[in-house]
Amino acid sequence: MQKPVFGRRGLSLHSLALVLLSGSLLLGAADAGAAWSLDPVLRKAEKRYGRSGPAKDRLQAWQDLLQSGRQLTERQQLEAVNRQINQQVRFTDDRALWQRSDYWATPVETLAKGAGDCEDFALAKYFTLLQLGVAPDKLRITYVRALKLRQAHMVVSYYETPDAEPLVLDNLVDDILPLSRRDDLAVRYAFDAQGLYSMKGDAPRRIGDTAELPFWRGLLARMEREGFSL
Repeated sequence: MQKPVFGRRGLSLHSLALVLLSGSLLLGAADAGAAWSLDPVLRKAEKRYGRSGPAKDRLQAWQDLLQSGRQLTERQQLEAVNRQINQQVRFTDDRALWQRSDYWATPVETLAKGAGDCEDFALAKYFTLLQLGVAPDKLRITYVRALKLRQAHMVVSYYETPDAEPLVLDNLVDDILPLSRRDDLAVRYAFDAQGLYSMKGDAPRRIGDTAELPFWRGLLARMEREGFSL
């Protein structure tokens, strides 16, 4: 069964660029890649979501992944994280889940709900991989155009080396494939720990600083309240 993309139907990439470039700097590159302890996060999550039930089970599975995943190779980490997030999170539109037109959920919120849209899948994978020790400069959160569905979409791109072809972690396709094999995607924008980029043309073009994203700023503030040390 084909999975839906996400709820902002009709979002133009021009409008998306304006959203990306609004906001103010919050964290620098070093802070964006900082690891965090899961213990205070889980303690606060238990108070909010309870000590039993599906939410607790998903968060416990996430903790298990973070503990066992450090023993894996980097490619195995990509596979494990992509598989677990895709299995544990069902696609749900932001309006149905959060009663908002757009909302970037924290990994805890996404896993506790067991639901989210494409941004939530991508963000949960991104922060999980950072915690497992993947270097921030190997990961980019990437905006694409899903050509067959004619919608904007978000994925995680992984670069083994700076000039390597990226691998795509996606909620639409469970297999992690090189970008050249994803002819259903057209890359438009991306950001990582160093900057915000336009991906049109032959090479990435830097168009802003790391955290010039209003939704990103709100996300990080909520993560800190959840117990993350950013």
